Amino acid sequence: MTTPRFPIQLVCLDMAGTTVHDGGAVLAAFHQALDTIGIPTGSPEHDTAVAYALDTMGQSKIEVFRALTAGDEDRARAANHAFETAYDQSIDAAGVREIPGAADTIERLRTAGRHVVLTTGFSAATRDRILRALGWQDLVTLALSPADAGRGRPHPDMLLAALLRTGTESVHHLAAAGDTTSDLLAAHRAGARIAAAVRTGSHADTDFATVPHTHILDSVTDLPAVLDRVDDATTP
Repeated sequence: MTTPRFPIQLVCLDMAGTTVHDGGAVLAAFHQALDTIGIPTGSPEHDTAVAYALDTMGQSKIEVFRALTAGDEDRARAANHAFETAYDQSIDAAGVREIPGAADTIERLRTAGRHVVLTTGFSAATRDRILRALGWQDLVTLALSPADAGRGRPHPDMLLAALLRTGTESVHHLAAAGDTTSDLLAAHRAGARIAAAVRTGSHADTDFATVPHTHILDSVTDLPAVLDRVDDATTP
């Protein structure tokens, strides 16, 4: 029987913590958002909320705030607005930059004939501000937020939307990389051939060990070599 060949055609990369470094701006914005909705810094409720935010890094921010406010939509939206305002200010203050080598890595992946799609738990407006700040508007094939796909991570929707929009033949041709367990769960649930964790963001090896994954990498810059090896193994 001939072994099916599944070279990697589509690479989905998380933004904050994987391709983008924000100097802790996400967590700082969470603190400000919680203060805005009456969960003051220093309170036990605030500490619990921050711990939850860290555990759920990578997920849709509005969904995180819905969970923290027990489904109170008005409070959740107020918190999300405060979060995005605070994070946007950090972007304007040049608080975001690429993970070292990320742009070159994306170029290398595209030169190899692969689609590269960025995925994020940020709103589309915040996502696009980051892309403009980095000058990445034309660097990637596509950039997706939860609102573009249906649900955010750990659901697989953004990865599957990327597959459909790029015309990729099968999930067997899909690779995904991210710095959180939510990224890895989304990749696993999407059926991605490669679900790679990177050590440049929120979660550590001990966190990655709790969810399915195929690789743990020091940085996204290590990913092209992994994909080249996968492709070589499927070449007859």
